[in-house]
Amino acid sequence: MRYFVTGEQQRKSLLNALVLMFLGYIVLLWVSNGMMYFHHMDLTPDSVSAYYLGSEEQFTQPRSYQGMLEVSHFHLFSMGMLIVTLTHLMLMTEFSVRLKIWLSSLTYISALADEAGGWLVRFVDPLFAYFKIAAFIMLEISLAALLFVVIAALIRARVQMRQSSSH
Repeated sequence: MRYFVTGEQQRKSLLNALVLMFLGYIVLLWVSNGMMYFHHMDLTPDSVSAYYLGSEEQFTQPRSYQGMLEVSHFHLFSMGMLIVTLTHLMLMTEFSVRLKIWLSSLTYISALADEAGGWLVRFVDPLFAYFKIAAFIMLEISLAALLFVVIAALIRARVQMRQSSSH
């Protein structure tokens, strides 16, 4: 990450390419996250409630405490690592500090809200399905924005590297 701060990204095309490949991988992770959500439910409160509370019509059981705890345990770690990596990369770009703070905060808050949403639907009130849907949408938007900002900065750096090497 030092190469962003010192400006070495202008001279380090291989590292720039590796980070871009990593971000391509994260784009696939982002897509699969959405696909997994829509495999289980959609953007309606009834589908979210049915997923967490079970459904007699679909012959599904409510999500168990232990099952939800295992998923949360993994998600809290993996999403934390993903977000710290993406926000760290974003912090090294030339975008405004205000955008960096806003986007970082939004991403962390929406990730925590998305994780909490299922628990709230299952153990507090089915009306939290609206909260779960909003949190999922905000998480996907904020992750996409992070990816866009970092990819745009790296592509801009690659263009500048090519221009400076041709002069």
